[in-house]
Amino acid sequence: MIKTGQQHLDSIRDGRTVFLDGGAVDDVTIHPAYRNAAATVGRLYDFQAEPANVELMTFEVPGKPIRANRAWQLPRTYDDLVTRRRALTAWSELHCGFMGRSPDHVASCVAAMAMGRDLFEEHGKGRGQAIWDYYEYARDNDLYLAYVIIDPQADRSKPAGEQQDEFLTAAICDEDSQGITVKGAKMLGTSAVFANEVLVASLRPVREGDAKYAFTAAVPIGAKGVKLLSRKSYEAAASSRFDYPLASVFDENDAIVYFDEVKIPWERVFVHRNPAMSQAQFHATPAHSYQNYQAQIRLAVKLRYLVGLAHRICETIGTVDFPQVRDALGLLAAKAGMIEAAVHAMEVKGGAYGPYFVPDRSLLYAAGALAQRLYLEVVETIRELAGGGLIMLPSSARDFASPEVAALIGKTQLSANTDAHGRVKLFKLAWDSIGSEFASRHAQYEMFYSGAKHFTIANAYRTYDWKGATALVDGLMAQYDLPDTAGTRAAP
Repeated sequence: MIKTGQQHLDSIRDGRTVFLDGGAVDDVTIHPAYRNAAATVGRLYDFQAEPANVELMTFEVPGKPIRANRAWQLPRTYDDLVTRRRALTAWSELHCGFMGRSPDHVASCVAAMAMGRDLFEEHGKGRGQAIWDYYEYARDNDLYLAYVIIDPQADRSKPAGEQQDEFLTAAICDEDSQGITVKGAKMLGTSAVFANEVLVASLRPVREGDAKYAFTAAVPIGAKGVKLLSRKSYEAAASSRFDYPLASVFDENDAIVYFDEVKIPWERVFVHRNPAMSQAQFHATPAHSYQNYQAQIRLAVKLRYLVGLAHRICETIGTVDFPQVRDALGLLAAKAGMIEAAVHAMEVKGGAYGPYFVPDRSLLYAAGALAQRLYLEVVETIRELAGGGLIMLPSSARDFASPEVAALIGKTQLSANTDAHGRVKLFKLAWDSIGSEFASRHAQYEMFYSGAKHFTIANAYRTYDWKGATALVDGLMAQYDLPDTAGTRAAP
């Protein structure tokens, strides 16, 4: 049976501990700070369960009479990879790319770790089987996974082991024949409020002397001792869907996850006190590139939405045929097209990782490094195109309920192609896309979801074909030299 939205919502009523505004939240599926975003997640699962979408969104699990979401699929051919991408695109279109940690993101990470199970086994007996068994469990139950792979900022000039509190960053504080016990915090638990389980790992290199921080494990969000410290809810602050059409339903939330001496059984531990494998699990397997491949698919959808929004704004204010405006729109289209082209190119240029077919890392990291700056450029261009229309809007939807105010809105919110209601509706959407607190969080998110700028650029440098590039230079230089003693030059 394919997982539905109601099944997912029922599954996260598990007694989880979520702190918000000084208190604990009893049920995230009905609390005003989370219920609409929870319902959005539910709609993702309902979409995959619709008979018309089953073939698009799911695949037959090998050797089992069940189907699972294609996010869990391990492609063996180029066609498999493209088919999987179409499913991820369809899900992203449901939220226009605004849910960056939708269920297909960490599923991509764990699926790629499972591709590298032999490497896990090399670094720790039994760890390869553990990651494979967990992959199958998560796949067969279509779990929504979040992850926390970044240390709390604290003092970035010091490693985890030199912070004021040795258990500021989540670390192994005890272990026995049953498993490990973990204490400390990790961030950014994006969507953890709505997920079934959280993957705990370290993307930041861990020093050899700090092995207790070098672990990777999967933990149910509702497990004893797991505590989520939620940031402010933009959904709770959204007065209506009309006024905040995105924040009111797509606020996936972010949280610091604190592990208060959480016991994790060995079958859920994939890396154990191993700094080298803590890094290798991401970069010697396709895990890091595969999860960012999903992110580029999502970003391509989000940019397509933003370009469409820009065009609608210009149509509404009557500037769409201005030459300079068309130039700006054309450049926006080119930037969106570049990311989409990169997604297709990394598939075409993809290659084998064992029996699996994965996207090309060099093109992936090139796109990721450029995207961090590109997103901000797109937002800035839309601001320039929209001008003061983003600011001079009615205070809220309630203004339309007052005949006197509504009449004034009708006189002042004129448009080239719609009525006052249509204009205000569009510009409210535009503000929530690029100007509101929700939008500001998204600008920060797109800048850092794949890592700090120096990290993404380093990945692009590390994976580029420098040998091939410099060979062109050397080959050309080999065609000529100083003039010979007779005064003639080398033949061109």
